[in-house]
Amino acid sequence: MAAAPRMREKPCVERGMAARRGEEEEEKKEEEEGDGDNAGLCPRDQLSRRIKEQKVIIDELSNLKKNRKVYKQQPNSNIFFLADRTETLSQCKIVLDELKKAHQEMENSEKTKIKK
Repeated sequence: MAAAPRMREKPCVERGMAARRGEEEEEKKEEEEGDGDNAGLCPRDQLSRRIKEQKVIIDELSNLKKNRKVYKQQPNSNIFFLADRTETLSQCKIVLDELKKAHQEMENSEKTKIKK
């Protein structure tokens, strides 16, 4: 039986439970190393993909019922810990804002290169 491919930074929602895979440290490491799924994409496309994924996570967390549990996965392991839903949602929003800011800076730098 073949194992399912391991997906990083994807929302994990099963039976009303949501989990955000990874942390900011892992995200920074992926930016430096490059993601296996995004290996052929330019950095701007990688950033766009990560923004879309983060939006899905935020949508899933905000649509959860109040009594549902949220788990965070430890980086580089299969261990999950119970996390506060509202705290996780606010952390995800902060990460999304940072990603959007980086994307905007990248677009602005490209526009200035074109003008010169």
